[in-house]
Amino acid sequence: MSDYTKADLFNGEGKETPLAIRFSQVAGESGYPDTIRDVRGFAIKLYTAEGNYDIVGNNTPVFFINDPLKFPDFIHSQKRDPKTHLRDNEMQWDFWAHSPESTHQVTYLMGDRGNPASYRTMNGYGSHTFKWVNAHGEAFWVKYHFISDQGVHNMTDDAAEKIAGKDTDYLLHDLYDAIEEKNFPKWKVAVQIIPYKDGFSYKSDIFDVTKVVSHKDYPLVTIGEFTLNENPTNYFDEVEELAFSPANLVPGIEASPDKLLQGRLFGYKDAARYRLGANYEQLPINRPINEVHNYARDGFMAQNQDDSVNYEPNSKNGPKEVHKAKIHADGVSGETGHFKPYDTDFYSQAGDLYRLMSDDEQERLIQTIVNAFSTFDNDEIKILATQNFYHADKDYGKRIASAAHLDISKVID
Repeated sequence: MSDYTKADLFNGEGKETPLAIRFSQVAGESGYPDTIRDVRGFAIKLYTAEGNYDIVGNNTPVFFINDPLKFPDFIHSQKRDPKTHLRDNEMQWDFWAHSPESTHQVTYLMGDRGNPASYRTMNGYGSHTFKWVNAHGEAFWVKYHFISDQGVHNMTDDAAEKIAGKDTDYLLHDLYDAIEEKNFPKWKVAVQIIPYKDGFSYKSDIFDVTKVVSHKDYPLVTIGEFTLNENPTNYFDEVEELAFSPANLVPGIEASPDKLLQGRLFGYKDAARYRLGANYEQLPINRPINEVHNYARDGFMAQNQDDSVNYEPNSKNGPKEVHKAKIHADGVSGETGHFKPYDTDFYSQAGDLYRLMSDDEQERLIQTIVNAFSTFDNDEIKILATQNFYHADKDYGKRIASAAHLDISKVID
């Protein structure tokens, strides 16, 4: 991919790069049944010759929010009620109903792909738009897609509930056993490549993670594959202590102006320091494969320290700024501040997704939403959420209102 990026891991035919991957749940904590409907984290750490590169994505191509200020609120709404300490659908739907930008992701989550039958049979996505820069300083926008070689297979809510009663770690067992039996799962790595200037004039905001970029406009380009061929030998050392951050970048790959991504660049390292300690990047699973000298000194659990110079510039043959790592500049103008997204079309892509579904898929989608509505009594939240679905597609909203016995006149008001 040297025409598009100077990143070493994407240059040269037959290049092999070791990686670690962690699948997770967004809402459920450790020990919670892993077959419950939820977005699955799909995080990859690539141990490249130029340092670690993390792609911290999900099994969905979009997300619920596009403003980093909403991130803590979103997470709080998905966790346990602070009073009862119970999972509460009303909290989730209250947040989603008042966040119309979530309509696309909620449609995806409540659809068939919200319940993967296996970690092996779900696709992954970088979700955000990222920037690639080649050796000539030319920039391109990219979106990552990880396509399961095993195909995409899902389970119904009924099947998920029955499995949860027998094995709360069903998906974990399935993945572990497949790898132990040398039935190694594989994913194709594909990208959408968008010319730099075209990205600013696309029909929707490519820097809004609640939206997708049409495959018709920018088709997937397969650039490789990855294989999971080894299980952890010590789960705590190699999974619990594994820390990802979208700020872990390598020369030739940069962040985009995506506001939520910009917030995540800070948030993930901050969370890792809280969870694992100030020197978490010195833990074996988080170290690059090549020798790295950084400025980290002291602090709890510091490891492998030496007396090398930890400042730059210096006269002692210490670290020097590497020109190759200099970022590509973006031209900006205007005022800084907290602004709402300029692209306020929160609904059309959710409607497109609904209309792409088969009749059976649509029926299951409607029933899943109605079943969730039946777990709480607040009709105001249900009506507001259904209005969002109605704006996406009138048939979509009307069918939910009818099945949930809501006042249709309030939905279409």
